[in-house]
Amino acid sequence: MLFSRLAVSLRTIPKLNRAHRWHHTSLTNELIENMDKKATWDRFYTENGSKGQFKNFEWFFGFHSVKDFILPILQTMSHSNSGPLNILDMGCGTSALGPCIYRTSPCAVKVICADISAVAVKLMEKHSNSTLVQPCNPSSDLAFLEMDCTQLRGYFVARSLDLILDKGTTDALVRSKEGQVKAGQIVKQCLQVLKPSGTLLQFSDEDPDARLVWLEREVRGAELPADVGVQEVGELRGVSYFCYQISPQTSERVSK
Repeated sequence: MLFSRLAVSLRTIPKLNRAHRWHHTSLTNELIENMDKKATWDRFYTENGSKGQFKNFEWFFGFHSVKDFILPILQTMSHSNSGPLNILDMGCGTSALGPCIYRTSPCAVKVICADISAVAVKLMEKHSNSTLVQPCNPSSDLAFLEMDCTQLRGYFVARSLDLILDKGTTDALVRSKEGQVKAGQIVKQCLQVLKPSGTLLQFSDEDPDARLVWLEREVRGAELPADVGVQEVGELRGVSYFCYQISPQTSERVSK
């Protein structure tokens, strides 16, 4: 499969704007303040998709930087599942994260790449159809869905997902003018649609001192209790990244 990717940290946006390296994209202060709006992302992906050859746009980093976090979790989950694992890449944009999981996971997976931007979803569908990516496991499936992540319960029934991936979605929301409330809603709804053995992984450049306090406050207000943890992903291009893991609190996890 031939494609190229552009990866960026949300912290670098103002610097890149000043250096005029975005070639007339929508990454401006206006975008930063309105990252919780559908119209913002439709405009962003329309402009990025108008340049000819398709490019996966990666917030933070690509799949290979976090595959050692994701694939072992899937392998462990597969031991207690008879069918494919249900995976949601929430706020996928045009990231290759979901397709890469579909392409490399030895265990069967049903990957849904979802985004609020219809433009991003159509770009991903078109690229996937044109490249005809083959799964590692013949029972795996890959789908794309236009979806408002604050309305997860309108798309998924309770306790139906094994893994939810959030690479930059929460970060975009909490940095926007009115997005913090929406980000909290998403965490609570994730806990409702995750299986008891499921997990939400948030990949972020936000320091644990801030993100853990926020996450613990949000899960305290959720209907279901949850455990919150963090691991360091590493430093890329001078920015430190973290993986925050939020899991429904079950009696088995408590006993551990």
